Amino acid sequence: MSIVLVGSTSGSVTLQEPAVAGTTVLDLPAASGTVMVSGNMPAFSAYQSTAQTAIANATFTKVQFQTEDYDTNSNFDSTTNYRFTPTVAGYYQFNSGVNASPAISAGGQLISIYKNGAEFKRGQLVSVVAGIGAGSTVASQMYMNGSTDYVEIYMFQNCGSTSTISTGTFYTYFNGSMVRSA
Repeated sequence: MSIVLVGSTSGSVTLQEPAVAGTTVLDLPAASGTVMVSGNMPAFSAYQSTAQTAIANATFTKVQFQTEDYDTNSNFDSTTNYRFTPTVAGYYQFNSGVNASPAISAGGQLISIYKNGAEFKRGQLVSVVAGIGAGSTVASQMYMNGSTDYVEIYMFQNCGSTSTISTGTFYTYFNGSMVRSA
């Protein structure tokens, strides 16, 4: 069996099996831009492995994700800036969850995605449960230019005193992946 790619002057490509009459033909229309394959679509997943303590009251504080589950293109900094800086331009999906344990029972917490040092999307404010703490999430898609854009996660809590961010892959995490090229 042979498979043939047939190009046209319009830029489209057809995949066909010429030896079998009446077979299904797959047409790939002409497109501008980059054809994405799994090897050049950056993705990462990181989590907080060392407790981040003394999260100030009523202040946005950067969350430190020190351990990577994976980082397919080495774009996540888990030692210095705790941020993702993709080197491939496109549209990305980001997700994060942060759990914290405040020592008091009043107030709430939220997390936000920051792009290039400014708040981009805010998660919902979650009330603190006495003796347990709170967990909040945020998710969003955004365009990243592939050179200077970066994303980080910040936490805000207003419980009246400092809090401590919980550690572990299921408590405090940050992940993202490219969903479409630019």
